[in-house]
Amino acid sequence: MAGIRAHIFVSGRVQGVFYRSNTTRKALELRLTGWVRNLPDGRVEVVAEGEENQVDELIRWCGMGPPRAAVTNLEVKRETYTGEFETFRVRR
Repeated sequence: MAGIRAHIFVSGRVQGVFYRSNTTRKALELRLTGWVRNLPDGRVEVVAEGEENQVDELIRWCGMGPPRAAVTNLEVKRETYTGEFETFRVRR
C-alpha cells in the first residue's frame, strides 16, 4: 500500500479530557497505524500512517478532539510513509 504519514502536535486543553483514548479509537476506525502520547509541555503528539484521505480525516478530527477538549493550535508535518506500525496505540 502506498500511504502517507502525518506527524501532528495538538495544543490547547488536550490532556485530562480522554484525547488519547478517543484519538486511538478514531484512528483504528479509520484503519490507521501509529501512536498518540501526551507531551510534558501540555500538548498531544500523534503519528499516523495510512491512506491519504483517512489520514486527512484524522487530522480534521484532531482539530476538534473529543467533547471536553479545546484545541487552540494544530501543527501538521507530512512525512515519508514507513509502514513500521502494526496498529495504533497510546504511547507512554
